[in-house]
Amino acid sequence: MKALSIEETINIRFNEVDVLGIVWHGHYIKYFEDGREAFGRKYGLGYMDFYDKGYLVPIVHVDCDYRKPVVYGDKLTVRTTYEFTDAAKLVFNYELYKEGSTELVASGRSVQVFLDKRDQALQLTNPPFFEEWKRKHIQ
Repeated sequence: MKALSIEETINIRFNEVDVLGIVWHGHYIKYFEDGREAFGRKYGLGYMDFYDKGYLVPIVHVDCDYRKPVVYGDKLTVRTTYEFTDAAKLVFNYELYKEGSTELVASGRSVQVFLDKRDQALQLTNPPFFEEWKRKHIQ
């Protein structure tokens, strides 16, 4: 089974830092989302792809481990990796590095579930189009 991942570069903007010039902790979750969106563009698994098929994919869990500070002017590389699971959910792992470095500044994980767009009922099995996507990209 092959791992699917992508790397995206993030420029740290002035409005993302506190008075000390350090990135506010809540922005790391936004960087994870930037990684998920880049993953979706590359692999045809974006939010609108789900929506157009009749599903919503809300996040039900996210965590972040902070290791090193990031400051205004830094560039980050966000590595987003899809974690295979048979369960009806999407799991992504994230690693953030300062551009050009192999030193990890943060890592995290998110879990999303499938809801039917019409009645927002939780789907306990993978939608058929997602099973097809997994056969195409994972196996």
